[in-house]
Amino acid sequence: MKVIFLFNHKGGVSKTTTAFNMGWMLAEQGHKTLIVDADTQCNLTALVLDYNSVEDIEDYYARNPGCDLSTGLEPVMSGSNIGLQPGQPSPTSNQNLFIYCGNLALSEVETQISVALTTAQKLRVMINIPGSIGKLLRLTAEKLDFDYIIIDMSPSVGALNECLLMSSDYFIVPTCPDFFCAQAIKSLSKILPKWNQDVQPFRAENIDYPLPSNSPKFLGFISQRYRPRNGAPVKSFQKWIDTIKTTVNSQLIPELSPLDMTVKLQDFQACVSGNDPYNLVNVADFNSLIAQSQQHNVPVFALSDDQIEQAGVILNTMKKNRDDFHHVFSTLASEIHKLTERVK
Repeated sequence: MKVIFLFNHKGGVSKTTTAFNMGWMLAEQGHKTLIVDADTQCNLTALVLDYNSVEDIEDYYARNPGCDLSTGLEPVMSGSNIGLQPGQPSPTSNQNLFIYCGNLALSEVETQISVALTTAQKLRVMINIPGSIGKLLRLTAEKLDFDYIIIDMSPSVGALNECLLMSSDYFIVPTCPDFFCAQAIKSLSKILPKWNQDVQPFRAENIDYPLPSNSPKFLGFISQRYRPRNGAPVKSFQKWIDTIKTTVNSQLIPELSPLDMTVKLQDFQACVSGNDPYNLVNVADFNSLIAQSQQHNVPVFALSDDQIEQAGVILNTMKKNRDDFHHVFSTLASEIHKLTERVK
């Protein structure tokens, strides 16, 4: 079982769409997969289950106890002696894909995690809180025999994301081609080493729910949300893709390598077909298809011809875009599998 965290503290880089499409494709390729909504806005939950109001989602929680993260963490957050129990993720229309729902109450969980990270050494009663969310996911995966856990997150550098990333085996950074995303990569070069140091006390073996002793490894970044022309990004977008690629290799990798927080370049190149170091894949922005995907609660590449026609678009063009999207995510999923099998 492998835990992969999709992390970028900049918003608007399609983390949720990527988590859904990548998780679905891994499931389609035969890997039993759990996608996890760790965003307090619950966008992944709404997308997959087609719930668009707080009332709808709350009703779903009531009818499906144990389906959401905050409920699963309640024993630890309340100081109960019951201990963590495996969750009850919800099935999707893909028989190999399940979702562990988000909850607005995760914002309260984040507050407790934040306090625990700074005071647990003095208040031992809080020592198990930082590692509890990772342990909950692994307990759930072990009980239900998942091959992959894909975690979607909020765009922040808060305590919840810190503990989720440090509980993971691997992480991927989705990016979009603009100045702010390039700056975000620079800041990650400082944030991630600090997080790795901050959680050292919570890796101790005498804790009930310790964080993993091994640091998570950076698998690479995804370039997406660019406008294509003749099969490649237009010039203005390519400029920022190149800038992000350079920043990853000149700033992020040198900071992560000494901490064993990145896959080695030779391993990456042995598993990933592209020529750009640490650039996992390029995903063009097919806006009309993504809108249809959200309407029908399936990935872009799973849209039927009838569903595309309902959008009132030129069918042949959209069919080609859909098939291109399928190829992109099929390649991404298979190469991620090869890379995580190679680097354990």
